[in-house]
Parts: sequence; C-alpha cells; structure tokens
Amino acid sequence: MDFKSLNWAIKQIAEEKGIEPDKVFEAVESAIAAAYKKEYCKRGEIVHVKMDPKTGSLNFWKTKIVVDETTVRIEEEPSVAEVLEGKEGMKRGVSFEILAKEDDEEKIPKYNPDRHILIKEAKEIKPDAELDEELIFPLEEHEDFGRIAAQTAKQVIIQKLREEERMSVQREFQGKEGQIVSGIVQRIERGNVFVDLGRAAGIMFFNETIPGEYYRVSERLKFYLLAVQNEEGKRPGIILSRSHPQFVARLFELEVPEIADGLVEIKGIAREAGSRTKIAVASKEEGIDPVGASVGQRGTRVMAVTNELGNEKIDIIEWHEEIEKFLAASLSPAKARDVEIMPRREAKIFVPEDQLSLAIGKDGQNVRLAAMLTGWKIDIRSQSRPDQVQEGGIAEIQNEGEKAEEKTEEITEEKVEKNEENK
Repeated sequence: MDFKSLNWAIKQIAEEKGIEPDKVFEAVESAIAAAYKKEYCKRGEIVHVKMDPKTGSLNFWKTKIVVDETTVRIEEEPSVAEVLEGKEGMKRGVSFEILAKEDDEEKIPKYNPDRHILIKEAKEIKPDAELDEELIFPLEEHEDFGRIAAQTAKQVIIQKLREEERMSVQREFQGKEGQIVSGIVQRIERGNVFVDLGRAAGIMFFNETIPGEYYRVSERLKFYLLAVQNEEGKRPGIILSRSHPQFVARLFELEVPEIADGLVEIKGIAREAGSRTKIAVASKEEGIDPVGASVGQRGTRVMAVTNELGNEKIDIIEWHEEIEKFLAASLSPAKARDVEIMPRREAKIFVPEDQLSLAIGKDGQNVRLAAMLTGWKIDIRSQSRPDQVQEGGIAEIQNEGEKAEEKTEEITEEKVEKNEENK
C-alpha cells in the first residue's frame, strides 16, 4: 500500500469536505474492515482493522460478545418433519409453535455463533470473562481483495464521509442559531427561497420572507438563522428568516458598535415585516445617547439597516424604567402629552388633536406596534376630547398576532399591485 499517497489523499479530502483528517482516516479503516469481511469472513462476524499511521501496516481482528441464556435466545434447528408440518399448516392457515410469534414484549436477540460466545466457552479462553464483555480474536492479515469487496469498501467510505460531513455542517451551523448568515439565492419554488450558504443549503419558507420583497436568483442577501433541524441520515435542515424581529436586532449589532460592545442594549422590538418596526434601546454607560448611537451621524447607521430591509420604516425610541415615559415614547413620532395608568396593564394616552392621526397610524399600525413593544393595552385619546373613543385608537395585546397577520396580507397586496403598475 502506497501509504504516502494515502496520507496525501486523506488530507485533501479533509480540506475539501471541511472535516477532521482523523475522521477520514477512520472511514478508510472502516472501509478496509468491510472489504476484509466481504472477502474472508462470514456475514454475521464483527471485523475490525487498525492501520499504523506511520508504516501503513494493517492489523485485523474480530470480536465476540460474551452471552448466556438470559441475554440471548438460543433456538434449536427444527427437524425436516417439523418444517414440512409448518408449511402445510401455513397453507391451511394454522399456526404452529415452530412459526415465529409476535409478542407484546420486545424479544431478546437471537444467538449468533458468528458474533456471540457462550460464557462457558469464554471462560475457557479467558477465566475472568464476564457477560457483555467483548473478546478479541486475531485474524490473518490480507491485503488482496476482490472486485466486490473493493466496491463494498468504496461504498463504506462514501457513506462514512457523507455522515461525517453532515455532522460537521450541523455542528457549525447549530453554533450560529440566532445569528446572521450570508447566502446566495439559488432558486424560488412556491414562494419558498432556497439559499446557498457555502457548505450547506438553507431554506426560507414563504411565511419567513418579508412581504412584498422580490428575490432574484444569484442575489446575495443576509438572513437570520432561525433553526437547524436534524433528521437521521439526511443533511441538516437550515431554516432561515428575514421577517423575524430579531433579524432587525442582529442588523443593528452589525451597524452599531455600541450595541455590539454592550454599551447600548436593545430592550424590545415590535415588527410588522415589510412595513414598520419599533425598537427600544437603553444605554448602560453614562454619557452615551442610545438613540443617537443607533441612528448614527446623519442617519447612516439606521439607513444601512433600512436599506437591507427594503426601506422598511424604523422608529428608534429610548427605553425608560418609568412606564409612563416609556408608553409616551412608544408612540413616536407622535408626541404624547399625558399618560393615565389603568388596572390590568392598560393605559390611556392623550395627544394633541393635530397629533391624533399620527399617534394612531395608518389602519392603527402605530398604536398597535406601541402596544406590542410595551406589552400594554393602549387607548389613544384626543387631549381636547378625552371622553371620546377614537376609531382604531385601541390596541389589544392578545390580538396582536392576528392583527399583524392581517396587516401583512394587506402590505403584500399593496406591493404586488405597485409592482404590476410599474411593469
């Protein structure tokens, strides 16, 4: 065996697949063991091989597990008469004892002399042998394998490398859950966007896209890594999102050093993707203006986030421990004059008459987002008409999900109509 060439091939494969060379080496050993078993051993035997990493010499052995009557089923071979009787009974629909019976309890494994050894026999070889112990039996060294054995070895290597590559990708991306990843749009099927992430492929389902946003093949975008789902024998499913509220938070971390360094903290986010987002920020250090730091000089930082989100409007407000101040600030850009705290986390907020429509927002969006951000039920009232309930001026917290979903559908329809008009 040309071990120098083998080492070079192992290193090259490890670099291409992004896995450890030791794992590739183990795959080669498993493949040689499978070829040896195919060529020189029985089907049920458990064969191992160890390759010397310096010389390339091979050491083969097989193992047998020590068992007794309590750990395995020892069944006697049926006589010819019993077999014939069983076949005749099957024709007549009769069940005989020699036929296999389905029991409710899980059956213990059947004794196999190729991989099991009874404890009496084991003690003759090793006096201190115990149940479930593995005994080692050396095998004759062979390096010549037939075509079928070589094909088996090839299949084992491919399978082992695929499994290790899958596990490597899973470990890499599971550590990135909740972070931003960059990828290239591969294709779009039924509204679902498939993304090339380099070593892996991700999918952004239709309900995780930004309503009205148009995606082009070969376009590079940023995505929020929502989850990594693992199914046995398959590549890990990487779920992406651009509509998740935390996507906005991660974008601000990229653009605002004060947030990335922990000097400014994001206290809360309320978002209706594709339309508007409210984000509450607070400073952990004296002398730092959290809103100013997030907006940036001449609005450069917030503009970078807005551009990534397709010109989605972003309101940045300062978080306050005093709930009255926080509730008043949450209605930004409207200016609140007075806040009346009610029982059960409800509040009436009074604004000037000329600020009323701004405080409520189009279809009640501004007050709805303010309620989502603060976690309070908000009732917008005119300062000059404090007893009059305003249409669309009340935001119910428990219905925020339904209202956001309805609003998302409206935004999508509006943007689709605009795109058709532009065409």
